[in-house]
Amino acid sequence: MNDFAGMEELLSDFLLEAGEMLSDVDSKLMELEKYPNDSKLLNEIFRGFHTIKGGAGFLNAGELVTLCHLTENLFDKLRNHELTLSAELMDVIFAATAEVRRMFGALQQNLQPGAAPAEILDNLKAALSGKAVVAVSAKPASPAAGAAQTTQAIDGVDWDALYNALTGGTDIAAKVGVARDPEKIAEAISEEEATNKAFGRRASDVPGATVGRRDGDVPAKEAKESTIRVDTVRLDQVLNLSGEIGLTKNRLTHLRSDIMQGRNDADTLRDLDQSVTQLDMLVVNLQNAVMKTRMQPIGRLFKKYPRLARDLARSLGKDVELVLSGEETEMDKTMIEDLNDPLVHLVRNAVDHGVETIEGRIAAGKPEKSLVELSARQEGDHILITIADDGRGMRPEVIRNKAIEKGLITTEVANTLDESQCLELIFLPGFSTKDEISSVSGRGVGMDVVKTNIQKLNGVVNIQSEPGKGTVLTISLPLTLAILPVLILRLGEQSFAVPLSMVREILSITPDQLQRVSGRATMVVRGEVLPVLSLAQLIGWEQSANPEVGVLMQFGNNSFILSADGFAGHDDVVIKSLDTFRPKGVAGVTMSSEGDIVLILDIKELLSDVRGH
Repeated sequence: MNDFAGMEELLSDFLLEAGEMLSDVDSKLMELEKYPNDSKLLNEIFRGFHTIKGGAGFLNAGELVTLCHLTENLFDKLRNHELTLSAELMDVIFAATAEVRRMFGALQQNLQPGAAPAEILDNLKAALSGKAVVAVSAKPASPAAGAAQTTQAIDGVDWDALYNALTGGTDIAAKVGVARDPEKIAEAISEEEATNKAFGRRASDVPGATVGRRDGDVPAKEAKESTIRVDTVRLDQVLNLSGEIGLTKNRLTHLRSDIMQGRNDADTLRDLDQSVTQLDMLVVNLQNAVMKTRMQPIGRLFKKYPRLARDLARSLGKDVELVLSGEETEMDKTMIEDLNDPLVHLVRNAVDHGVETIEGRIAAGKPEKSLVELSARQEGDHILITIADDGRGMRPEVIRNKAIEKGLITTEVANTLDESQCLELIFLPGFSTKDEISSVSGRGVGMDVVKTNIQKLNGVVNIQSEPGKGTVLTISLPLTLAILPVLILRLGEQSFAVPLSMVREILSITPDQLQRVSGRATMVVRGEVLPVLSLAQLIGWEQSANPEVGVLMQFGNNSFILSADGFAGHDDVVIKSLDTFRPKGVAGVTMSSEGDIVLILDIKELLSDVRGH
């Protein structure tokens, strides 16, 4: 169904502009909560809702216009000092912005959004009339939708839609009965939710999301943006380089014609060499310029999280401020989108687990307000993202004992772990320090999701924590995944590539250096005994008798030596994915300068086969 037939382009432009404007409004609302009398902020938020309302009017989105109009009028009274901002009024305003975002979700599906819940509209109208608003319970923002979910009043529920939306074997209709008594309905729904919690979560469930959605609700997984904003200066640079490459190509075509006609004198060969060198330089510059068009400031992602932290903190009775820094740091847009889920989990984890309650902080002699800092910076060809809190910190022995209690590791293994390795146990699937499951945490999937998603981006996560002082998690990521620095290894005549980020050293291997420990090949490197894994064995080829080259590989805390027949240098390659057929352990393919196909290996996947995971 398409409610906007013939208006798709207008709708797309509106969603792009209004989505950014709403995110900006959310950020300014967070500032307004600190400085409630700031007239500049009040005016900017007023203009934001006014602009969104105008665009919605062009699209005939009546329910969105109604909601924005009421909110706009509210800010008009606030900026004219006819009303005073209170904590309860701020909750109503945040609920309204969440509902606007929900309506954007409907528009993304080419559907007219449904009406806002009566509770929100009534509160806005009451505030405009100078009456007291009904307290709105603060709910943590949904990671997918990026805004607090709101519930509909009992009298306004579409019961047929509710029944069809709920899943599972519970016959709610039988429990509710024909009369549909509200008390029985609430009891039945409560039982249903308790059953879902007892048996864990479906793969399609989203933490913090409600069961079932009204027509027009934002989908559980938002579609990735297919557009990108590029500075015209960068596009002009790409255009200029393309023109210069065209001129160089014409020069090479002319030189080829001369050579084909037998002109092989020194001047012709010198011109050919100069033209090829110039082309090489231009192609490198064009490649860099194109890569820069994909680079976006990470602040566009960061600005979503202060609202998330604020809503979650209020629901938990905590006072938390999320401080952002390094928002101007740029990285590949596709990686920024894939970072959303891990960062949502880390921010929620810092607010829920990391920082103490107000009473706990007072007892520990700390300020009532907790600080969580989310920062980004570039170091060389990597981006470092840090999430730091001034909370209770983590005790390695408590984490180790909890992992043993949950059966995730054995006591024998636990006794071999140092403090750093104990902290990393929080990344194990199923690990949680919470004994009870809540809407925020307790299922043991959050940090597992973080590590898995970061590894997919060729990144690593490190933890530092001091009990009583706080915790710092650092994510290291490459600037882009479009171009990958690799080391080219050889098995016989075939070339294979491994990510250069995992390579620490290249060693020569002689038979007398290899030693057998429990039947496995090992090698001593600067006093450390490391396992030696044959590349041929990993990919299922016939193993070479005497491998000549060893590559010291490291990812996370795992180190080993990968043996091969030789290596052919390193290169920056563009990965071509294998969409229709991808052998296990192969991340993609590229082409060497000689024109040969080179397989890019997924070392983590190959190692998981060796370990039997």
